[in-house]
Amino acid sequence: MSEVSKGESPRVWDQFLTERDREVIGMAGYGARQGFGARPALLIVDVNYAFCGDKREPVQQSILRWRQSGGEEAWDALPVIADLVDLARTRGLPVIYTTGCEREDKWDRGGWLWKNSRSRERPKATDLDGNTIMPQIAPEPQDIVICKQKPSAFHGTNLVDYLFLLKCDSVIVMGTATSGCVRATVVDAFSHNLRVTVVEDGCFERCQASHAVNLFDMNSKYADVLPSGEVRMFMAGLETGLFDLPSGNSGKV
Repeated sequence: MSEVSKGESPRVWDQFLTERDREVIGMAGYGARQGFGARPALLIVDVNYAFCGDKREPVQQSILRWRQSGGEEAWDALPVIADLVDLARTRGLPVIYTTGCEREDKWDRGGWLWKNSRSRERPKATDLDGNTIMPQIAPEPQDIVICKQKPSAFHGTNLVDYLFLLKCDSVIVMGTATSGCVRATVVDAFSHNLRVTVVEDGCFERCQASHAVNLFDMNSKYADVLPSGEVRMFMAGLETGLFDLPSGNSGKV
């Protein structure tokens, strides 16, 4: 049995790895547990109508109207995300969301237009804005919402400035797509020397192999990929009042 699998519970990526993969990762020393930070922010990446659709249905049906939808996997992740968001608020932890923004003519999508033949489509048979964060996890006034145009939540945004302001040393990441915006965000967080935790069952993806293998890759090199139950225990044990969060009001007297 390889070093990476010895004594571990089954993981979502196990079915996609060869024995050679397991042996090489173990011999190279990857996959060490880095541990949580002391001052984490909860970071929810792009959990909006564009990536979830407006109802629970198989991905093959959902993508007919919402081309980026994760289908049923998105709706499986939503309660997990909602639970940790609620817990973060009760513990006074920062809750930060990302979602997309774009011009009506989509000129500013840039490279997104080059790799997907449906990039200029609008969702069919709905007036919903795809960039609207799902109502199950809707931001509250004290939460922070960041608009982004590229995969990473850090690229061209104020995210790192807000994390410095909050004195965060770590991020707990959930959202979509696992292989795209989640991974790009995780790599950039790692590059800023933040400790990164990815909630395994709080992430989702259109393609099952991409989801699993990217979780494996992130766990190997950039983050601890953990089930929500373990993350929940850690968050519940943090003292309250660690952060000076936004007041959530207009400041008017």
